Amino acid sequence: MNRKSLVSALSAFERREHPLNGRRAAAVAVVVVDGEDGPGIVLTKRSARLRAHAGQWALPGGRVDDGETFEAAALRELHEELGLDVAPDAVIGRLDDYPTRSGYVMTPVVVWSGLPATAMSPNAAEVASAHVVTAGTLGVEPRFITIPESSSPVIQLPMLNTLIHAPTAAIVYQFRELALYDRVTRVDELEQPVFAWR
Repeated sequence: MNRKSLVSALSAFERREHPLNGRRAAAVAVVVVDGEDGPGIVLTKRSARLRAHAGQWALPGGRVDDGETFEAAALRELHEELGLDVAPDAVIGRLDDYPTRSGYVMTPVVVWSGLPATAMSPNAAEVASAHVVTAGTLGVEPRFITIPESSSPVIQLPMLNTLIHAPTAAIVYQFRELALYDRVTRVDELEQPVFAWR
């Protein structure tokens, strides 16, 4: 995974947008940092004290404020959650929107930070831990399971000694398909587990 090839893949990527239809806009940062084993994206485990989705795996992100762009929201959340100060020109594109069961349309913003992982200073009020997922781990094969509550498959990514679920797993899967294999794989139809519906 390198910046040049990712920029090229994203420039050719025709992303899918979803209307809000009563849902709220959110932005998440798929941020690449330089880890000990090379470049990787950052996943966080949310604080157990948060009101929504406590203890779940996530990408840094949150609601888009009035008048704010998705890119600005993603960079703001990177600073608030991880203490990373990233310049606007570090943004290299967006992935497909992902409508969530909890009432959001998430827009993933891809950011090549150029920063070392050691620059992260997670905000304990929001983030229990932060983890760099490099190409070797991103290449793991996803699992697709069925649930009685939905006709769409639930995606699971076995990594970090656990299972990562959608929406995070769906976005990470689409990123890895593009970044590692230069493949366009649509994920907005993939289902979330029932515990993430609220």
